[in-house]
Amino acid sequence: MSKALRLSEKWFQRGLWLVALVFAAFLIGLGGTVVGDLPQVEKSLGVDDFIEQPAATQLRDGLKAAERNGRDAQEALEQARLKLKVAQANSRTASETFGNWLATRRATALAGQDPELVERTRVLDGLKAAERQALAAMETQQQKALDASQGAGRSREQLGELERVAQDKWRSAMRAQELRVFLYRLALTLPLLVVAGWLFVKKRKGTYWPFVWGFILFALFAFFVELVPYLPSYGGYVRYIVGIVVTVLVGRQAIVSLNRYLEKQKLAEQLPDAQRREELSYDTALTRLSKGVCPGCERAVDLKNTAIDFCPHCGIGLFDNCGVCSARKSAFAKFCHACGARGDHSAVPPTRAEGDGSSG
Repeated sequence: MSKALRLSEKWFQRGLWLVALVFAAFLIGLGGTVVGDLPQVEKSLGVDDFIEQPAATQLRDGLKAAERNGRDAQEALEQARLKLKVAQANSRTASETFGNWLATRRATALAGQDPELVERTRVLDGLKAAERQALAAMETQQQKALDASQGAGRSREQLGELERVAQDKWRSAMRAQELRVFLYRLALTLPLLVVAGWLFVKKRKGTYWPFVWGFILFALFAFFVELVPYLPSYGGYVRYIVGIVVTVLVGRQAIVSLNRYLEKQKLAEQLPDAQRREELSYDTALTRLSKGVCPGCERAVDLKNTAIDFCPHCGIGLFDNCGVCSARKSAFAKFCHACGARGDHSAVPPTRAEGDGSSG
């Protein structure tokens, strides 16, 4: 259609399209802000909202206490191990010293050393007793650490069971919340899409068409970007079913529209040639001619062939002769390109006139 427009009109058209795009951009920004704020109407849910709070609090407190006792027992166990090592080292050193001294006594066989033998034996027994005491203390701390670890494990297991139940409830609540938010978005975007469809059918060629197209672009963006990605899936069933339903509806409408168009074309082709040309818009006719198709039936025609004055498919006149200078010109031209006479001074082409006369 751009070839049929005046130069200034082309630039005005481009400017108006820019207005449409800018208008759509601002609408999209506003719509995106509104749609983005829709989830805020719902309370933000967490797993803790669905867990049994008294039992969970008791288990968490018990878990913290068990972990604290476990840390204390582990620290005490490390101290007990260190003390045991010291006691074992002292006992081992004393045993070695006593063994050496005992060997010396046997070599000398001095009876005067018997009190010292008793004393050394007593000291060695004391060190052995200290070693056993340190070992018992370490075993006690090991038992405490084991009890704390087992208690913490039981608390974790019970708390984990409560959290699993709460997570199931939370997932169900989140699915319900997502569905409600989707319905909010649907309630907002679907009317926009309906209005956009009505504007496309009724107003897209009106005086304020830039705002109409801007709103249409906004409605399409809101539907396919702000709504469709948030469509609940439920394992893919919902999206596939919705896709099938939408495809069937759109396909059916396309088929119905095509049949209506073909029926309209058939009825139009039965009208007189002059009436058909009058009903065609000047810009529409020039646009179709620039594409090498018949303005009446939109089928391809070799317009460069000077022997073709009528469409071989529907019979509408494509070329005629100027009634003033007899120059061959487009039947849809408002003025003769050779002499400038108005198009209503056209004469019927000789070939068509002769044919009409012979048929009479």
